[in-house]
Amino acid sequence: MPILPLLLGALLAGPVWAERSYSPDEILTWQQRSFAGLTNYRLVADQLPPRLHARCDNSASALYLRQRIDLEQTPILEWSWGVDQVFAGTNERSKAGDDYPVRLYVVIDGGLRPWRTRAVNYVWSSHQPVGSHWPNAFTRQAMMLALRSGPASQPGELVSEQRNVREDFLALHGQAPRHIDGLAIMTDCDNSGQPTQGWYGTIRWRATSSSTPR
Repeated sequence: MPILPLLLGALLAGPVWAERSYSPDEILTWQQRSFAGLTNYRLVADQLPPRLHARCDNSASALYLRQRIDLEQTPILEWSWGVDQVFAGTNERSKAGDDYPVRLYVVIDGGLRPWRTRAVNYVWSSHQPVGSHWPNAFTRQAMMLALRSGPASQPGELVSEQRNVREDFLALHGQAPRHIDGLAIMTDCDNSGQPTQGWYGTIRWRATSSSTPR
């Protein structure tokens, strides 16, 4: 589905924030945008650490936050996520296979010049190799970057990620932006029609990399 143009209409620049974190219960309060039905997002508080559970059944909806983040102050994005299973027989570089059990967007909003909109989409890929990247099947303004690939070693277990968002924009879009205008999470399965579920932990913006992402 052409997710990016619809999502970007909601990502209007808000305040600039320095280091901060978003807990799973706070992420659950982000605005939800449906593209094909509603993925069910709910808080799982009886596990440590607490996490957000996403259950997808032929649906695609995102939780998004409108907020300007200064990448010169806080370029490092940390988060944790987990999956139950990946999709069988899909080609994620095609529109028919553009589904991911967990993904996280960071977006620059082009505003009145939508052709200047750009996004980096961190994904847990079903089949693409770790470290590979490709244009989104619906819009070349969004670049996909596979941080994990294939089934999880422990289904449902949270694993940590840490990325320098400014460096990723430079590598994938040829520009090192001073800020982004919003971020979103999404678990979607509407194109493949294969139900799935994923989990998200705390998301953090940091000034410098930590040796061990939390």
